[in-house]
Amino acid sequence: MIREVTAIVNRRPVPPNATELLHLVQSSLEDDKAENVLVVDLHGKSTMADYLVIATGRSARQVGAMADHLLLKLKERGVPRLSVEGETTCDWVLVDGGDVIVHLFQPEIRRFYNLEKMWAMALPESPERAAAGA
Repeated sequence: MIREVTAIVNRRPVPPNATELLHLVQSSLEDDKAENVLVVDLHGKSTMADYLVIATGRSARQVGAMADHLLLKLKERGVPRLSVEGETTCDWVLVDGGDVIVHLFQPEIRRFYNLEKMWAMALPESPERAAAGA
């Protein structure tokens, strides 16, 4: 209740908490048809953020569009101090939303860097690779 009153008085949106921010990110990526979305809960593993989200886009155009749409939605929700890296080539775009850090990759770049391995998680199977192995 106090957050809403403060927002009304200041005429600024109240920044979402980490869980709300994660849901916003997931919703945006789902709307943009991101593939192999993986959420890493960083609680107890790192102090840099609460969640790390890794997702794949099929092309530089899709990765760039996903980043642009996500940035717009985060700004609209009042997320302070947004930072973006990699928008010039869009093979790997990092969106730092504070409590949630988002990595958007093209498939070959995601396989090369394999951030999931850093967090001891398996790389999600793409539908094409799963079908080829069956």
